[in-house]
This record gives sequence, C-alpha cells and structure tokens, in this order.
Amino acid sequence: MSSMVPPEVIGPFREKVFAFFSENRRSFPWRETTDRYAIMVSEIMLQQTQAERVIPKYTAWIDRFPDVATLSYAPLREVLSLWSGLGYNSRGQRLQLCARAIVERFDGIVPATPSELKTLPGIGDYTCRSIPVFADNLDAAAVDTNIRRIIIHEFALPEETSKRSIQIAAEQLLPPGRSRDWHNALMDYGSLFLTSRATGIRPLTKQSKFRGSKRWYRGRLLKELVASEQLLLEEIEERYGDCPWGMREIIDALVRDGLVDEIDNTNAGGMALRIRE
Repeated sequence: MSSMVPPEVIGPFREKVFAFFSENRRSFPWRETTDRYAIMVSEIMLQQTQAERVIPKYTAWIDRFPDVATLSYAPLREVLSLWSGLGYNSRGQRLQLCARAIVERFDGIVPATPSELKTLPGIGDYTCRSIPVFADNLDAAAVDTNIRRIIIHEFALPEETSKRSIQIAAEQLLPPGRSRDWHNALMDYGSLFLTSRATGIRPLTKQSKFRGSKRWYRGRLLKELVASEQLLLEEIEERYGDCPWGMREIIDALVRDGLVDEIDNTNAGGMALRIRE
C-alpha cells in the first residue's frame, strides 16, 4: 500500500482529534449501543440527514422494530409511515429488504464482515465498514463526506484526490484497537469544527433544490398513500397538475421500485394506487 500521509504526522494528528473529542463529544442514542442491527438502522438513517433530525425517528423505529425479524415481517405501509420525515423513502424500504435478506440468508443475525454486509440491499462502501466499526470496533476505515473533507484539508490534498487514495490515507490514520472511538471523534471534529463552510471543500455530490423536484412530488404522493387506503389516478393527476414532469413518470418509478401497486378499482371510479402489501 503506497503512503498518502507522512508517518511522522500521524501520531500528532490522532492526538489532536482525540483531544477535540474529549472536550466536545456529542451524545446520541446509537452511540450507547453495540447492537449490530441498531447500528445498521442508525447508519442508514444518517445518510444525507442531520443527526438531530434522526434522533426521534431512530428511537421510534427501535421501539417499534426492535430486531431484524420484527422489521422483516412488518407491513410496508407502517415502515414508510415511521420513515416519513427522513426523506428518500426508498431507504426505509431498502432497510426492510435488508432485514428480509438477513432473515433468509444469515439466520436473522446482521453480518459482521464488510464483504457480507455489502451483499445486502442499499449497503455501500461506507456503510459495510461503518456498521462493524461502531458495533464491533472492527479495525477498518470507513470514509464518509466528513472524513473525506478532514483528510483533504488536514493533509493539503487536492479536492480531486481519488476515493482510493482517500481510503488509503484513512487506513494509515486508523489507530489499531480504537476504531469506534476514532470514527466517532472524526465525525464530531468534522461536524463541529472542520465543517464544509470552514474549509470550503465541497461534497462529491451536491443535493439539488428539493421543493418542486421529482423527489418532492414523489415524497408528497407517498405520504398521502401511507395515510390512505388508496388514491384514484384521476384524483392524483388533478391534485398534482402542477408537476412539470407529469405524475405518470413518478408513479411508474414508484411501481418499479416496489413501493406501490396500481390496481383496478372500477367501483371507486377506475385505476388507483395503494402502498404495496
């Protein structure tokens, strides 16, 4: 493995980050557990969502779905209802698909290795490492937007530095045996001190304007469907007549994603949508 960080600066950098963590450590409910399922839930909820917004949703989710099996067999309508407010509703659906795959393939036990975790729906390069890092203190480097920004800024790397090179640097910096604390420390250092605004370092992907976007119309429609038994297509078209893409495209995507079904309800007045059973 080629070196990205001069060895002589690694020790002082670790000391600086841990000192900041000692003085500024944040408290979150998912930091009070090492249960792999609970960590998986928090890591997926925290994707593109501020931690403070996640706290009440995480607590309610764990109360209602305390384990993989309970989530696996829950109605999709209830899953989406609890997820509502976090955005990207398909993440809630994929979390349930994860639970079902874990029940079927891993006897209901969330896998402990990044290679096995990455085979699950919606689990990518970061999450397959972060789950065993926070649950099992695995000596693995998990790189999210915060950690990427810290490494680029602290070691004066170009913003276009490749993901692979950032990963190599993160692995160099990892203190053996302290992976859980190290990643929590980096998260707090990046969120509270070395922010995107402070550094001017942009995320790899920038979220587009939400209100009026396809995702906004999609979320509104799903929220209505969660609260209703079904909605007539004619009613949807009238209600969302201002959608610049037309609701048909959004409806087709929801059907493709397995979130809703299109049904023939002649008695009610024609074709309708409902949350998939």
